[in-house]
Amino acid sequence: MSATWLFDLGNSRLKFASMHAGGSLGAVHALGHDGAAFEHGWEMRLPAHCDIAWVASVAAPTLRDALLEALAGRGSQVHLARTQATLGGVSIAYAEPSRLGVDRFLALLGAHARDATAVSLVVGVGTALTVDLLDGGRHLGGRIAPSPALMRAALHARVPMLPETGGTCTEFADDTDDALASGCEGAALALVAQSVEAAVARTGRAPVLLVHGGGAPALLRRLPGAVHAPALVLEGLAHRARASA
Repeated sequence: MSATWLFDLGNSRLKFASMHAGGSLGAVHALGHDGAAFEHGWEMRLPAHCDIAWVASVAAPTLRDALLEALAGRGSQVHLARTQATLGGVSIAYAEPSRLGVDRFLALLGAHARDATAVSLVVGVGTALTVDLLDGGRHLGGRIAPSPALMRAALHARVPMLPETGGTCTEFADDTDDALASGCEGAALALVAQSVEAAVARTGRAPVLLVHGGGAPALLRRLPGAVHAPALVLEGLAHRARASA
């Protein structure tokens, strides 16, 4: 049986997992990069046996090309996933599909694969904070904002005395570190809360809140009822791969 692996190359990490015959995922592996190069020894951590590779990338072309070259060097048949106007029961709202990031597209596919009839609010917390509304298979559009981590980095770059990390989110902080965490995480939480209200107004149903991305855990503590879906992009990529089988 051929070995199929799925690769999600984001702005700070490469995540990958094997795909089983029924479309489920094996253990998810991750390795980092700095935006220009992967961490030392990264090629040795890729799967040794990979007949078919599906790759989704929003990273710099140099990183994407390095990954594609490494996989091709292993003899893999490589497929690069792209956003499509319709696929597997999902239709996106964008008139120009290429303008919707492939990670957002695949997360929508993953949400649809979990429940094809639900209203889902898909929240990605990475370099950017993305929010997308899916009603059954119909994408109703979304929002993009800076993530809490990017807000902190931007503040630190402009005002170096403001620390880039640290602090605890609270209602009214009594020190600078906590105030920064509270303000930046609070802004993200407020956007999600307002999006939930708007989703109910738009669809008449309470959405399933699916949260993924490296920054998800910090927000989940204050999002009661939210579902942590850390491999949602890979789940969608599995759906994409199966559609081509």
